[in-house]
Amino acid sequence: MPEKFLQPYDPAATESRLYAEWEASGLFNPDECVRQGVTPAEAPTYSVTLPPPNVNGVLHVGHAYEDSLQDAVVRYHRMKGERTVWVPGTDSAAIATQSRVEKNIQKEEGKSRHDLGREELVRRVAAFAKESEGTILAQVRRMGASLDWSRYAYTLDEERVQAVAEAFKRMYDSGLIYRGHRIVNWDPKGQTTISDDEIVYQEEKAVFYYLKYGPFTIGTARPETKFGDKYVVMHPADMRYAEWKDGQTIELEWINGPITATIVKDESIDMEFGTGVMTITPWHSMVDFDIAERHELDKEQIINEYGKLLPIAGEFEGMKITEAREKIVEKLRAKGLVVKEEPYVHNIATAERTGGIIEPQIKLQWFVDVTKPFVIAHSEIPGIESGSSLTLKELMLAAVKHGGVTMPQEGFKKAYFHWIENLRDWCISRQIWFGHRIPVWYKDEEIFIGTEAPTGDGWAQDPDVLDTWFSSALWTFSTLGWPRQTNDLATFHPTSFMSPAYEILNLWVSRMILMSGFHLGQVPFKTVMIHGLVRDKQGRKFSKSLNNGIDPLDMINKYGADALRMGLLVGTAIGNDVSFDESRVKGYKHFANKLWNIARFILENTANTPEINIGRTTSNMTEGDEAILAACDALTKDVTLDMEEFRMYMAAEKIYHYAWHELADKILEESKPILAGTDEIAKQSRASLLLLLLTRTLKLLHPFMPFVTEEIYQSMPTKDANYLMVAKWPV
Repeated sequence: MPEKFLQPYDPAATESRLYAEWEASGLFNPDECVRQGVTPAEAPTYSVTLPPPNVNGVLHVGHAYEDSLQDAVVRYHRMKGERTVWVPGTDSAAIATQSRVEKNIQKEEGKSRHDLGREELVRRVAAFAKESEGTILAQVRRMGASLDWSRYAYTLDEERVQAVAEAFKRMYDSGLIYRGHRIVNWDPKGQTTISDDEIVYQEEKAVFYYLKYGPFTIGTARPETKFGDKYVVMHPADMRYAEWKDGQTIELEWINGPITATIVKDESIDMEFGTGVMTITPWHSMVDFDIAERHELDKEQIINEYGKLLPIAGEFEGMKITEAREKIVEKLRAKGLVVKEEPYVHNIATAERTGGIIEPQIKLQWFVDVTKPFVIAHSEIPGIESGSSLTLKELMLAAVKHGGVTMPQEGFKKAYFHWIENLRDWCISRQIWFGHRIPVWYKDEEIFIGTEAPTGDGWAQDPDVLDTWFSSALWTFSTLGWPRQTNDLATFHPTSFMSPAYEILNLWVSRMILMSGFHLGQVPFKTVMIHGLVRDKQGRKFSKSLNNGIDPLDMINKYGADALRMGLLVGTAIGNDVSFDESRVKGYKHFANKLWNIARFILENTANTPEINIGRTTSNMTEGDEAILAACDALTKDVTLDMEEFRMYMAAEKIYHYAWHELADKILEESKPILAGTDEIAKQSRASLLLLLLTRTLKLLHPFMPFVTEEIYQSMPTKDANYLMVAKWPV
């Protein structure tokens, strides 16, 4: 028995050493597995791309869960003998990263980005991102993630820059990218458009005002937007207002004097809400903008990009919304236009990164048109024929509806369909400086779109950058070399599996399907399993205000990566939120020690056992030993089925209970008198069986606890591979 078993298992002394050995072996790389003869060249492939963490800080325990979940899947398929690749990478996360650096500069130097200039700010943000990248990659390694580091990608590296520019140009040339005035989420504090997922809704207690609008009563929580309201909208089937005709005009007294208003009949109006009548502010409301577009109505700006009222507000010009609201209501009261006031609780949209209150604005921006038909030249997507005409919305729906992308979780599938069916054109431009610069140049009345700058003088590049989701939507194929026709792209795409959090189902999963479908005629992945969020044991989200954050490295330093992985994976089905409890992690550290002691006992008591066939049975096995092995076979079958159907939480729990309560508590205790007895045949049979059971246990447990299982495996007298991570999965 090796001397190391004379000491308790020490994860701190083991994990970094083993990970360095794994990396040095090259066996995270499927090509190297083939070269070394570990995996047959004709073996089926299994590919996964890591959801790239943002390079704007450090990873949290949610990332640890995601990495552990995917690593368990990857290690299982690698042990099945498939050519398995897990592609690592990080995301520039443009808005989040720039915002983080800008805050630091403002705090430390009292300067804004405009004081520094574009070139200097981008240099500083890139330097911060590089430093953060190193920290994050070290954390991922500490988790034991078996990523093929030779294929590492960054969303802003040169290859991805070329891929993004090429994708933009192809979509523009197909008429699916356009520049136009449309309503967007505008962050007055950050001075940029933001995507829906960068919005945080906060509950606000406010007042809901009922105002007299000519013969009608309208309701609003935002009287400061009402200066330009000159349309009153009602449902055409609302019999309360049957006397009013679409297009009819009325004269009425309003905030700053008499106006002429026009009746608009529209079926989007909720007759049950308020009085069933509303005025619209198309410049500052998504819903109102849509109504105005349908009826070709005027749109007038009331609030500027800094959240201040414009000249249309009369004496309130230049005021911020918060200071103007009550003054406007006072004027309405004085004019007898306030019917009643009620307390009101609603959610207001704020920018996640800056905290600014979102003010919808009509802006000249770049958009992806999701409703314009295009011809898909080549399609491998079920339900879509090559050469057919369809829209991007139809593509995204068909890819899941016809099984190109398997989405086993019905609730998330319904949410996906609902999102796509109500999808708006995608605003892809951002008014920041860090990120993928829009590959468009202007000179006088000319415009040039390309992957490189045009030649000649006088050209100016569009100052905006692309939404970070545009580049990350290319992730499954840009990481494999696209737009070049690489061997990786032909071999590993579509990828096999993707498991992001439900927070980005709509904004990343759907857009990966969009991009892969348009550019390759393929789905980006064959199966997507949406996972939940990691919360504290009271079910609360981790946040600075609650001071309940967990650094995964703190847990690893205290208990080891194996214990953290098990503490996160066991007991929670994919899709449900994970309740993090440190005591559970501590418990799995005890389990690692238990496994170590099991191995020590077996190796100590089987030192003179001849080499055996560890695949299934031995020639001299007793009837009782055959029964024990049959039970282990049944467990193997159960665990394998769970792994195939992504029930990792059940597989891990079953093998945990087997190792502790069956192997240790029953079989080893029953074995002690047999091994100490005089019946040499029974002793030989039991010793061979114990070695077989230990090997089987290590293999089944390896996807979940890779370090301790590998360390024990290296001391086994008989092995079918140099490393457990490429040993054959038991069947």
